[in-house]
Amino acid sequence: MNRRVYDFWVGLFVILGVAALAFLALRVSNVSNGGTKPTYRVTAAFDNIGGLKARAPIKSAGVLVGRVAGIHLDSTTYRAVVDLDIEQGYQFSRDTSAEILTSGILGDQYIGLEAGGDETMLKSGDRITLTSSAVVLEKLISQFMFSKAAENPSQAQPAP
Repeated sequence: MNRRVYDFWVGLFVILGVAALAFLALRVSNVSNGGTKPTYRVTAAFDNIGGLKARAPIKSAGVLVGRVAGIHLDSTTYRAVVDLDIEQGYQFSRDTSAEILTSGILGDQYIGLEAGGDETMLKSGDRITLTSSAVVLEKLISQFMFSKAAENPSQAQPAP
């Protein structure tokens, strides 16, 4: 095999490798949408959003129904307001509840929607009022440690 053919195949292999890495990077970071579907935007206010980020998934019964569009702080209530873009194909009632959940023990956070029973559906611009904030693992651990310390005071005995 002459040098030119060898250089061509090496170059082609390198280009395909770089393209594959770029594709994987876009898929992992959720930047590529794979096609835009029409959505409607609703908001939800939370006391604590933990590590929730823009572009985080919104799921209902484990099915991806949308993405977090943005997060900002309400300067009057000091609550985090999350903008939710939900695909038009999924309609939720006005009494739907939203909670911030974690994938696995230390995984990424996402919003879970629990549909209600109201006949009136959410429309663009509405607000989800029933929300549950993120569970912060550090708070749980410290509460557990302090409760155990309060239960078992040190049983030091005086020296004879």
